Amino acid sequence: QVQLVESGGGVVQAGGSLRLSCSAFGRRFSDYGMGWFRQAPGKEREFVAALNWNGHNTYYADAVKGRFTISRDNAKAMVYLQMNTLKLDDTAIYYCASRPVGYVPTRPQSIDFDAWGQGIQVTVSS
Repeated sequence: QVQLVESGGGVVQAGGSLRLSCSAFGRRFSDYGMGWFRQAPGKEREFVAALNWNGHNTYYADAVKGRFTISRDNAKAMVYLQMNTLKLDDTAIYYCASRPVGYVPTRPQSIDFDAWGQGIQVTVSS
């Protein structure tokens, strides 16, 4: 069983940047794909970004493409989400997630991931 812990959230002005981190504990980190999802108030959880076991394949939601970058450090068992040019619509609780296998489908969905962090708030202010 894997445990995921997010950090790095907070309040930032529109146009600013934040970097989320996710620490993984449990099964061997380098064996599985990772992703980030988010849930805004009154909305369903949505996919943000994901990458495969070695970080060579990355996937992004259209809403964040070109602004967000997902990466991982297998030696540290960490996955990151660098968020630039933040918009008001990026305000949400962000969740780190892991898959039981190393590859990630082209259009990841929540059901593709079997472990979740507790979530961390990101608030973008005007």
